[in-house]
Amino acid sequence: MIIRKTERLIIRNWREGDRDLFAEINNDPKVMEFFPFRRDRAAADALFDRNASTIAETGFGFFALALRDGDVPIGFCGLSRTHLAPHLPGGTIEIGWRLAVSYWRKGYATEAALALLDHGFGERNLGEIVSFAVATNARSIAVMRRIGMRPDPSRDFDHPGVPDTHQPLKRHVLYTITTDEWRLGAKTPN
Repeated sequence: MIIRKTERLIIRNWREGDRDLFAEINNDPKVMEFFPFRRDRAAADALFDRNASTIAETGFGFFALALRDGDVPIGFCGLSRTHLAPHLPGGTIEIGWRLAVSYWRKGYATEAALALLDHGFGERNLGEIVSFAVATNARSIAVMRRIGMRPDPSRDFDHPGVPDTHQPLKRHVLYTITTDEWRLGAKTPN
């Protein structure tokens, strides 16, 4: 299932041949710098299966990103339902991304996220999309700003999935964009 194509990327569901890349990015210390743990192969495979099933069933999830040239997987970007009550109510849709390090600093996360905002607001009729990251994760926050999201400090939170033993990773900042904001400053991708 292809969700979108951009100038350089295919945004699609996962394929069996993407497992190695998925495992790599979920265990890479640089990619996972702002997460309290990395996943071993078995945990990555289980998450891969759940994510592919959720996408097939609902059309939401963290989609595979692949280069249009050769359909080479490079990471993921997606629109996913969050499960962070009471911080975010049920039905809240999050946009997020994770790329293999060799594909950083090429604009791929921004390109994919712009396409998915357009998809979320234009085709899925969402009212709001949020994104959140550890407060010191400057790279992800920069992408949020580039795609037109704005900070909402009143909704910042301590992530319940981060153990107290990882205190520097608990505080998360929340960015948001609404349908109206998107339409006013739409940055429609190719």
